[in-house]
Amino acid sequence: MDTKIERHAAPLRQQVLRLLREDILEGRLAPGERLTESALCESYGVSRTVVRETLRQLESESLITVIPNRGPIVTVLSRHDIAALYEVRRVLEGLLGELFALNATDAQAVSLRAHMIEMEESYLRGTVESREAAKERFYALLLAGSGNDVLASSLRGIHTRIGIFRRYAFLDDERVASSMRELRVIVAAAAEERDPVAARAACEHHIGLAGELAIVEYERRLAADASA
Repeated sequence: MDTKIERHAAPLRQQVLRLLREDILEGRLAPGERLTESALCESYGVSRTVVRETLRQLESESLITVIPNRGPIVTVLSRHDIAALYEVRRVLEGLLGELFALNATDAQAVSLRAHMIEMEESYLRGTVESREAAKERFYALLLAGSGNDVLASSLRGIHTRIGIFRRYAFLDDERVASSMRELRVIVAAAAEERDPVAARAACEHHIGLAGELAIVEYERRLAADASA
């Protein structure tokens, strides 16, 4: 890996943080892989100070783990770890759907329904990049309509920690089609019928299935890395 960064307006630490986070989420740095300061300095062409600040931030996001007497590694998760993350995500996103149905303005409901129409192209028939962007927009609209900044902050943290699992879902056309059906149900309940009970149930169902996929795909990739 050799990703020298350009010096421009964005602070160096932010550039390195973005690139290293992407390398982890895209799997270029595998779970359990050791991250040495000297190698990262060479790869990104920055100082140890910048690298240390970046590693501290990624540790706070749980994307890396610092092992005593060994140093930082890309975080390795167990089946239990993943299930616990998705259990919390399921509850939070259930609340998100409920609050949108209760609190969103008519204009916000219209925006969410309009985005679902756009997702027929950008998500259902899109690329990995357009699918990710479309899903980010979907959540941004739900969060805006929920009217709860504390919930928004909590979900941003969860979404950062599970970024690698969310991307797995964008690779498989069958899973994308299934996800799209689930999202239509969410939008119908939250933005059309404005039914908080149905919206919560639809969101929880969607995340329950996503959690099952995350465990299967993560363990498959760990096994592939181990045998490589």
